Amino acid sequence: MKPSLIAPCGMNCGLCCAYLREKNKCPGCSSGRVVNSRCIKCSIKLCKERKGEYCFSCDKFPCDRLKRLDKRYQEKYGMSEIANLKIIKEKGIEFFLKQEEERWVNSEGILCVHDKKRYSEKQ
Repeated sequence: MKPSLIAPCGMNCGLCCAYLREKNKCPGCSSGRVVNSRCIKCSIKLCKERKGEYCFSCDKFPCDRLKRLDKRYQEKYGMSEIANLKIIKEKGIEFFLKQEEERWVNSEGILCVHDKKRYSEKQ
């Protein structure tokens, strides 16, 4: 897992089905990802109030938009972007990445948070 795959909202793009699939792979939210020759306009990613790389650097953290995203991810996928961001803020990105690797990766590959399938680590 790479730091560049952690989106400003705390999503680990390395666990996303769009990143893990073989065809038309998404390079991750922080890469300036493009769909149909146009950059995706994520309002969280493009937020002007964030002072740093991640949403926790904002005075409004967690904002309503992030709370809605977090609620949806907790309900559908058992993941919390807000919890991810708190870990990154308190313990650092390297600690977070190690924890993510332990949680989502095994000898069979990477577990996708969205479809719960294992993908080869040859990403």
